[in-house]
Amino acid sequence: MSGRRNRWRAALPAVAAVAGLLLAGCASMPDSGEVHAVDSSQRADADSQVRVYGVPPRKGEQPTDLVQGFLEATTSDDPDYATARMYLAKSIKRQWDPAASTTVLAEMPQVQVMPGGRDRDPGAVPSRRVKLTGKQVARVDDKHAYKPDARAYEQSVHLTYEDGEWRIDALPPGLVVGVPDFQRIYRSVNKYYFAELGPGATGKGRDVLVADPVYLRKRIDTVTSAVKALLDGPTTWLDPVAATAFPPKTRLTDERLSMDDANNLKVRLDGKAAGVGERQCQRMAAQLFYTAQESARVESVTLQSGDETLCSLKRERARKFGPDQTAGQSQRQYFLDNRRRVVELADGEDEARRVAGPFGADGPRLGSVAVDREEHLAAVVSANGQSLFVAGLEFGTQPGEARLTSHGGAKAGLTTPSWDGLGDLWVADQDPEHPRLLRLPGGRGAPEEVPVTGLDGGRITGVRIAADGVRIALVVTKGDRSGLWLGRVERQGRDGRPGLSVDGLRSVAPNFVRVDAVSWAGGSRLLVAGNEQGGLQQVEFIETDGSLSGVSALPGITGVGGVAAPEGQGTALLAERDGDIVRLLPDTNWKPVAKDGAAPVYPG
Repeated sequence: MSGRRNRWRAALPAVAAVAGLLLAGCASMPDSGEVHAVDSSQRADADSQVRVYGVPPRKGEQPTDLVQGFLEATTSDDPDYATARMYLAKSIKRQWDPAASTTVLAEMPQVQVMPGGRDRDPGAVPSRRVKLTGKQVARVDDKHAYKPDARAYEQSVHLTYEDGEWRIDALPPGLVVGVPDFQRIYRSVNKYYFAELGPGATGKGRDVLVADPVYLRKRIDTVTSAVKALLDGPTTWLDPVAATAFPPKTRLTDERLSMDDANNLKVRLDGKAAGVGERQCQRMAAQLFYTAQESARVESVTLQSGDETLCSLKRERARKFGPDQTAGQSQRQYFLDNRRRVVELADGEDEARRVAGPFGADGPRLGSVAVDREEHLAAVVSANGQSLFVAGLEFGTQPGEARLTSHGGAKAGLTTPSWDGLGDLWVADQDPEHPRLLRLPGGRGAPEEVPVTGLDGGRITGVRIAADGVRIALVVTKGDRSGLWLGRVERQGRDGRPGLSVDGLRSVAPNFVRVDAVSWAGGSRLLVAGNEQGGLQQVEFIETDGSLSGVSALPGITGVGGVAAPEGQGTALLAERDGDIVRLLPDTNWKPVAKDGAAPVYPG
């Protein structure tokens, strides 16, 4: 923090005691022996205790220093920004809303007084205007949703002379922070809402929870802030395909939530929640359980309104609402072997074996495979990319006739298919004359074309549908560039009648100029292989809001043509690398598991 003019003060609980222990132990401190590296995970607990505090404005501080001090005070761990408000004029001290938005710059903005900012009228109250400039990389809106937004940043701050000191009386909405401060202050957590699957959804499909990632301050009671964000409703992007079980405008009555010693969470809601039925209350509790679980281990959730206990939900019963219920729990991976037959491999195995059914037997060579999440059916595309077949993973079944045929040629045929958690199969036809996205209901129904809004002349060259059935990752190619986009699967037309479409496309890997492969890797995370401008290929985790994942960096690997990551309980990552299949298990490096293999996938 050497560039911070000593405005910050870091406080570490028990630091004096630690210092005393160190001093007391100096006489016996070893002066020989091996040196051991300490990795970041070992330091995490200590680092998490550090608190950063802003410093109030100094007497006689000039405009540029005052504005810089204000910006630094906004990055402190003060829960109410009380120190930052000391820099503001009385007229805006209460009105300023730091939660209105957060603008993320590559670095803290440059601060300079704008020319002509002095008042010419000797009788006027002195004022100054200070310019903030920098390179913007993203914005976080008032619902805490992150969105990449690269552009030049330029805003101004107005100062007035008040009680003999400069104070800010007009400034841009919300906060302005640099990437290092943003990463230190905020963390990504998932809120959970129910997927809107249309009027025909029944059974398991009615209770599918969808992850909605937001950014919240790390050290400011994340459980309470996450629950408050949950009650605000889905983020703007997810809202058309997700719903909450909470009555409109429901709010907490307690300022701070806390768990008892057994990790049971009591949540007291206002009168809007009074009188809800048991079924609705259980769904409300499920949303709270999985949202709070992002920040702390929760054993049960009890909902109250006034003195009335509405319902309780324990961990065992909460599982039936789990966001992974449609993702499947398989630890098996699938790929094509050197004879282009479908084979399977589990985390603890070193050698793959052929699957039962026609796709594991000798026959025509295959080009790609997708296994449904219950592992009953497989869909394959022929080696020439022109035909799609679906058959059971059991002996005695036959592939039958092709379910879908493309006429785009070997380099523009069908993409690798993908199954959602509702049992439907999705695939894109890359035919340049008739590109289209298709869904096969139940995997064996007649193909239905699904319109996609916002392609802007691009062609879909990769498809990965989320287990929830309302989010879809698309690789879209236009010219010599291919990007990764996330779309909403909307199941109701504008006239109110059922009708599938994909809308709301947003870029989730804006720094990549080429995306070679993608796989879902959890509720709001994707595993992506691709290249940035002028860079080597890399494989990394990316959040569905476009932010970089907080998961540790993966070992470097290039030559990747396909990737597979678990959404459920699996732990291994798979990749097709230079024609071979390699696997990454926890705390290891990439290791080969099959020569001359292709198209690795988990069920889905």
